[in-house]
Amino acid sequence: MKRIVIITFTLFIVLSCQKKDEAQNCEKPNSKEKAEKKTFEMYKMSEMALLMEQMYVDNQRLKARIEKGEAVGEFPSHFANIHNSIMTDPTENDDFFKKQAKVFLEAQELIYKDPENAKTHYSNAIQACISCHEVKCSGPIVRIKKLQLN
Repeated sequence: MKRIVIITFTLFIVLSCQKKDEAQNCEKPNSKEKAEKKTFEMYKMSEMALLMEQMYVDNQRLKARIEKGEAVGEFPSHFANIHNSIMTDPTENDDFFKKQAKVFLEAQELIYKDPENAKTHYSNAIQACISCHEVKCSGPIVRIKKLQLN
């Protein structure tokens, strides 16, 4: 009886492996098909996307300093590039964006000009980011919300 169970189990394993190999062989494209499918285009971030990535990192550091009660430092001058950085979609640089960018910069500058109220000004700056992204590009909102103070 043991032999029958062992033989049956062994046959089952062998047959299962063979079916998988056959299925994998059928799905493998030849080298010509692989070459046709693998034409990659490198994504190049726009100036605005790069600037926003840098602003995100700067605000992460600023958040940590504010939460620890440390000095906020100096206003990062590159934030002012928000007005002239080339966007991924240039049509997005409209009056709404310009107004929101101004509100953001004013709130961001107040953090450094009035460090006693840095928490309030920082929260306003982050909310300005969220408000703009709710209208323009909603993708980063979840990430931006992580910048909010605890």
